[in-house]
Amino acid sequence: MPKAVNSLTDFEFNLILNDNLNLINERLSTYTSHKNLPQRSVINAMEYSLSAGGKRIRPVLMLEFYKLFGGKSDIVDIACAIEMIHTFSLIHDDLPCMDNDDFRRGKPSCHKQFDEATALLAGDALSVLPFEIIANQAVSGHISTKTAVVLCAELAEAVGVKGMIGGQVLDLLSETCEASLDQLCSISDLKTGAIIKAACRMGAILADADETALKNASEYAENLGLAFQIKDDILDVCGDEKLLGKPVGSDKKRGKTTFVDLLDISECNALIDSLTEKAVKAIKNYSGSGFLIKLAKTLCQRTH
Repeated sequence: MPKAVNSLTDFEFNLILNDNLNLINERLSTYTSHKNLPQRSVINAMEYSLSAGGKRIRPVLMLEFYKLFGGKSDIVDIACAIEMIHTFSLIHDDLPCMDNDDFRRGKPSCHKQFDEATALLAGDALSVLPFEIIANQAVSGHISTKTAVVLCAELAEAVGVKGMIGGQVLDLLSETCEASLDQLCSISDLKTGAIIKAACRMGAILADADETALKNASEYAENLGLAFQIKDDILDVCGDEKLLGKPVGSDKKRGKTTFVDLLDISECNALIDSLTEKAVKAIKNYSGSGFLIKLAKTLCQRTH
């Protein structure tokens, strides 16, 4: 694999990012437009949480890994599917039985804006709609049946007890005891990293990438996911509430052990830098990887 020169200016990076965000946001809006149905209350709640903002990191990663490995078709619907999974997890995380957070992205949490039952059902709906989307992509002939099955398996594992949900269980258990550094890494790999990894791998799968490419996509995602979580822990301690859109110090109030509890801020930042370097190394020799390289660096320098 020849060494590639991949350097983007801030202007070029933001242009690509904004193009992706516009595609994703426009397509997401089509899935909550059925307001004439009697069950529109839950559709309104789905739309409320989907349109509340956010970085759209996961769908952007899917689109960019698809392009990186030669994909040319429109896969925005499938990219939207993974954002729905992420949004479902946020709705459920905020519920009183979980993290009991009243705000998300500077707005009342879904269960505060509507009610707890509606929020629960909105999250449920957003957890199953992605699989309908992927199946319909196969039914319409946009992707093969085999690809749809592989994507569903990839996503289901990332969401379930071997992935995000399993990580959430371990995260809740960590509130009652002090977790070690290795345990925190394991929780992050599941709770945060699994869906990020699925996004990268699903983009590569849709592009019919080979096993080496899939391995590199996984390595990028694993390192990025852990670095992202460590940065989140730092921001929960010393971030700006107005920028974060939620109160800081929520982890401490729940008695959770975080990376900042086990490492000081400088050690956390050094670990973030090391993980980001590993993420970049995994893909830097692919032509066209400039956006993904800059994205990894940007995410780990963010203020919210």
